[in-house]
Amino acid sequence: MKVTIVGAGAVGASCAEYVAIKNFASEVVLVDIKEDYAEGKAMDLMQTASLMGFDTKITGATNDYSKTANSDIAVITSGIPRKPGMTREELIGINADIVKSVSSSLIEHSPNVTIIVVSNPMDTMTYLVHKTTNLPKNKIIGMGGALDSARFKYRLSEALECPASDVEGMVIGGHSDTGMVPLSRLATRNSVPVSKFLSEDRINQVAEDTKVGGATLTKMLGTSAWYAPGAAVSSLVQAIACDQKKMFPCSALLEGEYGLNDLCIGVPVILGKNGIEKIVEIDLDEAEKAKMKESSEGVKKTNGLLDLKK
Repeated sequence: MKVTIVGAGAVGASCAEYVAIKNFASEVVLVDIKEDYAEGKAMDLMQTASLMGFDTKITGATNDYSKTANSDIAVITSGIPRKPGMTREELIGINADIVKSVSSSLIEHSPNVTIIVVSNPMDTMTYLVHKTTNLPKNKIIGMGGALDSARFKYRLSEALECPASDVEGMVIGGHSDTGMVPLSRLATRNSVPVSKFLSEDRINQVAEDTKVGGATLTKMLGTSAWYAPGAAVSSLVQAIACDQKKMFPCSALLEGEYGLNDLCIGVPVILGKNGIEKIVEIDLDEAEKAKMKESSEGVKKTNGLLDLKK
């Protein structure tokens, strides 16, 4: 199992580390445009192998996509990160050209690859890959919902004063501060609705804190977060590589599901060896439907900024 990660910055390197430590991939290739940067990150990570007990081979390459040949899964993290005060949408002009070029280069050397998009604005970048490549739609996946849901579960466990492993919760909708739809109604602690433990006001506060989770960290760190995004991507990679049939909320191309068409947005999917093996349609209440519709309109507005003729 060969995994390529394009972009050897903080998110890409964290993803490579987590994939290697989980020890399910035979090889991880890091690619970056900065001379010797990916090679250096790969060497540093390989020097942890004997200490961390993994056998995955990690190599780096400077803009040489021939080294990625025959990759089973590729992760695109490349692009400029958010700065404090910057929205994900403001990144679109620069990152669209990067993502289009990277996906084309990946497919040239690995025509059967499954691509996971991390670059922001993530839903729109995922849509761009759909529109500019010939990959089947099940092989193009946007990461956002898996990260947003992890942040939701963190905030729930904080409010409940319990381990995160006790909590189940999901965030659907767009991967943006205004587009996320935390499904508080369905969130549980060991199968018991969180409403049995928390007031409505506290649950609403958890949802709001979740929606600005990325912006909160960007303000604190001065750049985008990387540990949780890297871990989220590694979980998607593992689910596909190991054919786990696990359910994650991911940005998927919708063709009628949830009453939506011709856009990528976060919905629950089953991930296995074929990528997205099924889109799971859950019953939303009227408020959740309204939020999902509003979120989809925001994503479509951002998609409208793409120049697909370039």
